[in-house]
Amino acid sequence: MKWENRRQSTQVEDRRGHSGGRRGGGVALSGGGLILVLILALVFKIDPMTLLGDGSGMGGQTSSEASRSQEEDRLARFAGTVLADTEEIWTAEFERMGLEYEKPRMVLFTEAVNSGCGYASSQVGPFYCPADRTIYLDLSFFDEMATRFGAAGDFAQAYVIAHEVGHHVQNLLGISGQVQEARQRANKVQSNQLSVRLELQADFLAGMWARRGQEKFDFMEEGDIEEAMRAAKAIGDDALQKQAQGHVVPDSFTHGTSEQRMRWFMKGFRGEAFDPQNTFTARDL
Repeated sequence: MKWENRRQSTQVEDRRGHSGGRRGGGVALSGGGLILVLILALVFKIDPMTLLGDGSGMGGQTSSEASRSQEEDRLARFAGTVLADTEEIWTAEFERMGLEYEKPRMVLFTEAVNSGCGYASSQVGPFYCPADRTIYLDLSFFDEMATRFGAAGDFAQAYVIAHEVGHHVQNLLGISGQVQEARQRANKVQSNQLSVRLELQADFLAGMWARRGQEKFDFMEEGDIEEAMRAAKAIGDDALQKQAQGHVVPDSFTHGTSEQRMRWFMKGFRGEAFDPQNTFTARDL
């Protein structure tokens, strides 16, 4: 994906390192603590640096931490660029509908975060909170996509962001609120089915973004769509359940199967007209 040196969104708030993350390689010591470490080093004839840790209590970084920080900063710029692209695409789409698009915020965090929807660990993955109209993203998820799910690549990462922006679009159009009300009246299985339809529509909207973005920015490179497909396949409910427990329980699906997620993304990418009821009235998901 061609994204370097392009506009980044001003709607990104960087909270990395302020939400439970580990920063710095050493242990900070007071003067007395430092003296104690030196005495222990002399008594046991060991290198005091071993006791102080890699950062020597001075807030230093190891080379691996510095490298990680540089990579995270690159990913932060990437996320800001993708968000900026979605702003332009959805502003134009809303204008076509005679509506005004409100840009979502994006919060980058480490390990855990307080959101308008409550406290959340990074284990839940990237998520959109309708209460504060904000996307929350721990950039380490992109590494997990590559190592755990075999879904590496910048366009796979862009798909994830575009999917969450899709939830923002649903929120602005009132779709999310209608689904939430319907889920409250439904039983567990029906509620899960409604959730699947909402998620598949967000995949459709991500596909729309990819198509419009390519038309406007010409940002796609060879293999990009395949990257998005691998990501959609890897995070299907059936794939995740097989990986976690060796079997699938369809009634417990909340996001859709791998095949469904790939197919609805491609519906949006190939130019199928958007209908707010598309996944909700479809007999064959």
